[in-house]
Amino acid sequence: MQNKNQLEEQKEKLRKVQDVFKLIKEKEIKMIDFRFTDMPGQWQHFSIPADKLEEGHFYEGLGFDGSSIRGWKTIEESDMLAIPDATTAKVDPFIKYKSLSLVCDIVDPMTKLPYDRDPRLIAKKAISYMESTGLADVAYIGPEAEFFILDHVAYNVNEYSSWYRIDSQEGFWNTGSEKEANLGHKIKVKEGYFPVPPSDSTNDLRNQMVEHLINLGIDVEVQHHEVATAGQSEIDFRFAPLVECADNLQTFKYVVKNTAREAGKTATFMPKPIFGDNGSGMHVHISLWKDGKALFAGDKYAGLSEMALYFIGGILKHAPSLLAFTNPTTNSYKRLVPGYEAPVNLVYSMRNRSASIRIPMYSENPKAKRIEFRCPDGTANPYLAFAALLLAGLDGVENKIEPGNPVDKDIYHLSESEKKDIRQAPGSLEIALENLERDHAFLLKGGVFSEEIIKTWIDYKMEKEVKEVQLRPHPYEFHLYYEV
Repeated sequence: MQNKNQLEEQKEKLRKVQDVFKLIKEKEIKMIDFRFTDMPGQWQHFSIPADKLEEGHFYEGLGFDGSSIRGWKTIEESDMLAIPDATTAKVDPFIKYKSLSLVCDIVDPMTKLPYDRDPRLIAKKAISYMESTGLADVAYIGPEAEFFILDHVAYNVNEYSSWYRIDSQEGFWNTGSEKEANLGHKIKVKEGYFPVPPSDSTNDLRNQMVEHLINLGIDVEVQHHEVATAGQSEIDFRFAPLVECADNLQTFKYVVKNTAREAGKTATFMPKPIFGDNGSGMHVHISLWKDGKALFAGDKYAGLSEMALYFIGGILKHAPSLLAFTNPTTNSYKRLVPGYEAPVNLVYSMRNRSASIRIPMYSENPKAKRIEFRCPDGTANPYLAFAALLLAGLDGVENKIEPGNPVDKDIYHLSESEKKDIRQAPGSLEIALENLERDHAFLLKGGVFSEEIIKTWIDYKMEKEVKEVQLRPHPYEFHLYYEV
């Protein structure tokens, strides 16, 4: 049976590869763009002329220097192979010379084995582990990645100065601007959800983003302005199996940034670029299925199954370390501040958006039953974040971790005695990384992550980000301390 299945897989792969060559001919493609994701989560790419693409590349790969990729090989082990996945072929709408993009898996040329630091491999391993437990055969993920569309960004850091400046014609601080004809209709702080144009000045640009996404085969469900001023936006695309969803999110970020750039604007997924207004998160919806049946629907709280409650228990238990992957930047914790809009309280609730885990109640259809983890943001590497989220939940199911009682009150207005028993998310990236160092056994199951990968992640984030921010005086410190 195994050999028969492998033969069918090989035939299917050959069909997909042949489809790529048909698409190249049909669309008169000039260049082939190979893309993969580095450890921090940024897409990398290189290109070859279309007539240089061979069928063998889909099996043997193309060589590149892995030592120059963040978090990967050292200089003495630099050679790597990128093997394109034929199922990911898309015609790029932005590159001037008509190009076809292909997402790649990374292989070590010496061992011919998948490279263990390839984030896409880690996501695939998470699915393989889930399947091996017999608990589920599909993990559906649906992210809601928020972002800002700005008109200007400038920043500079050196030994003797540090500053940044962003601007948006829509920003409420520009009500008194006389640099140009001021036509009004600025969105006030925390009042961007969701007025019609002309106040919503980025509606047409978001529609253009949606059009690009649909043309790339991504099923978009809704677009709208978000709560903050200055062009904060959200576009939601339909849930998909975990690895496919991570691929789609990388495409999504690429489309958002390049569509904005073509319009003379700039888009950022940075969680907190503006002081005093809402930050950008990435609420992640997740559900498990087996044999075509939704496993999170049941007769427990909010229409959940016992499995779903245990899954929530696993996420809540491991959240302090999980956030090292789902909220992996120092700026992430400018958004996750108690008393503000972000869901820092590690509790669950139906409908209550002040809880870190919410059970959406829009539909009574069992197939729509899911949980929503509200802490993450768009700076996450989607392959690592989704894999870690799945493993945390599965650990809850395997060990029958109770999530405690739901909290259906407005957490921000609880009494001090009621608040004292509610655990909160880490207050900084450094604390999240310290939690990850202590609590990561759940990530090692099935060899999904390894001790080496966990150490590499912690060391990279501490050395390249946490310490670099700690070493530099902050402009507000001059306001606080210069006269002391």
